[in-house]
Amino acid sequence: MGNVFGGGEKSLYLSNGGTEVFINVLMLAVSDLAQEEWDYRFAALLTLQDQNVMGRGAVGFDLQDIAWGTTPRERARSKDFVLRATALALSGHRWSELGYDPPLVRDHLHRFIAMVESFAPADAAHPAGGFPGPDDRATASCAQHRILSALPHWEGCFLCTRPGQP
Repeated sequence: MGNVFGGGEKSLYLSNGGTEVFINVLMLAVSDLAQEEWDYRFAALLTLQDQNVMGRGAVGFDLQDIAWGTTPRERARSKDFVLRATALALSGHRWSELGYDPPLVRDHLHRFIAMVESFAPADAAHPAGGFPGPDDRATASCAQHRILSALPHWEGCFLCTRPGQP
């Protein structure tokens, strides 16, 4: 069982382990780049992909379910944020904090970039789907790891809650 991340005509199917690594490296990058409300909403979407909380094989999202913005400028800015965060993740940003080497994630990130680049966000302000609203954005940051998380709802960031942590 795995998870699907979709976008228009393209999709990225990842094993449970592949999903975990993919989301983890994206969260490291998103946590360091987030500045605007939309960025924190995207971070919240990523926190909802934590299989240690949500369940194995029970996560994934489709780009068309994201509220990219109501104006062409907002949609372009949101898409640019996702591309910049993914490029930062691809650079190996903060991977040393993972405690393992994730070489297979590079291909996943390249495929995700291609999917986002080819995706044309709809102009709908509130598409159907599970994109977190402004009140649900990830504004809490784990003090120990400096990673945005679903605190106070969960006990910590993905590094705090990974199996085997004290």
